[in-house]
Amino acid sequence: MRKKSKLTKTFYVFIPQIITNTMAKERAQNDEEIRIADAVGSKEVLTCGNPEMDKKMGGGIPAGSLTLIEGSSDTGKSVLTQQLMWGGLQQGFSYATYTTENTIKSLLKQMESLSLDVSDYYALGKLKVYPIHIEGMRWANDLPFLDYISAHIKAKSSEIILIDSLTVFVTDASDFDILNFFASCKKLCDAGKTVLITAHTFAFNEEVLTRVRSICDAHLSLKNEEVGGRLVKTLEVAKIRGAQKTTGNVIAFEIEPAFGLRIIPISRTKA
Repeated sequence: MRKKSKLTKTFYVFIPQIITNTMAKERAQNDEEIRIADAVGSKEVLTCGNPEMDKKMGGGIPAGSLTLIEGSSDTGKSVLTQQLMWGGLQQGFSYATYTTENTIKSLLKQMESLSLDVSDYYALGKLKVYPIHIEGMRWANDLPFLDYISAHIKAKSSEIILIDSLTVFVTDASDFDILNFFASCKKLCDAGKTVLITAHTFAFNEEVLTRVRSICDAHLSLKNEEVGGRLVKTLEVAKIRGAQKTTGNVIAFEIEPAFGLRIIPISRTKA
């Protein structure tokens, strides 16, 4: 009778081990997906409704978080917040949006063009939009705009507050006023609200920006980068405290008309 070689015996032992490890990995992934789905359904996290993006963001932004979304011009800050708005409204959250970038009409129209139609939520009162930068308005540097915004936010019953963008209000504000505003927003989050704030990176000096990032529970940084001769937008998930799973570091994406935000595998951008 032929004896089995040591190599054959090792092979027979190794195959079941591979199968066992694969099954364990699949079970862990399924458990993770179930946990994230439960968190989304119970409104423990705010998702953008894009599964790939949510996965990279650790399952979504935990409710009750203060989030800073920063980047230079045309890096996709507004589109990212619109994606989060659409996802949150789909979950059943109520939104109060303060915009210096759009009117009510242009915001709804822009989102519809990206297949993120929220007009029904606006009609039903689940989405409230407050345009701040009105044409012809003269800005006075001595007026405490940040205090006015803070007071208005506190009076709102909406679960999620979005400010897009804060740049115009902080460019000439004192360091004290800026930090005091973010501290005020943090208190609102401790009381149960979720606050999302976009701003241009240049709006803050380096010391204040470092302190603002520290105050915030989540920090998302957007850039335009050339990768492999191709210009793409990138989102760096610098931190998300309390995320359901480990967050991804960098996400490359494009913004397509009639489609919206589309994730691009990093390997493809380098090809």
